[in-house]
Order: sequence, then C-alpha cells, then structure tokens
Amino acid sequence: MKRLLILAAPLSLGLAACSQNAQDQTAEAGNAIAADASATTRNAVSDVDAATDRAFGSAERHLDNAGDDIARASDNAGARIDRGADRAGAAISNAADRAADATGNTLERAGRALKD
Repeated sequence: MKRLLILAAPLSLGLAACSQNAQDQTAEAGNAIAADASATTRNAVSDVDAATDRAFGSAERHLDNAGDDIARASDNAGARIDRGADRAGAAISNAADRAADATGNTLERAGRALKD
C-alpha cells in the first residue's frame, strides 16, 4: 500500500502541474475527437440509408418486371386458349355440318328407296 502511495504522489503532482493551456488543448482534442466520431457516424448512417434506398428501389423494379412478365405470360396463354377454343369450335361445327349432311343424304336415299 505504501508503495502505491509513493508512486501515486508524483503522478498527482504531475497532473496538478499541467498548465491551463495544456488542459484547454486536451479538452479541444477531446471535442475534436467527439466531433469526428459524430461526423463519421452521420456519414455511415447516410451511406447505409442510401444503400438501403438503392436496394429497395432495385427490388421494387424487379418485382414490377416480374409482375409485367406474369401479366404478359397470362395474356399470351389466354390468347392461345382462345385460338384453341376457336379451332375446337370450328372443328365441332364442321363435324356437325358433315353429320347433318350425311344424315340428310341417308334420309333422301331411304325416301327414294321407299318410293321405288
């Protein structure tokens, strides 16, 4: 304990001997360090905000593009379905016409056969 007091006494005398100018400069240096740390933090926050905005903007554009692609694909699929339905309808109509013609021809032949 005595050794500690012997070592601490010169240190406290040395600190007390610091001039007001040295104390002021130390305070200014501390303030400058605090200001630099604050500015660095503000810059970092600004950089993170800007990067976040860019990332969200990019994600939004990709989602918009994906939505456009889905809409385009749906439109194309709908158009193909419509064309297929039109072809199927035409085929059914043609088959019905041929069936009606064949039925009519058969009835005419049956009618002639009954007449003869």
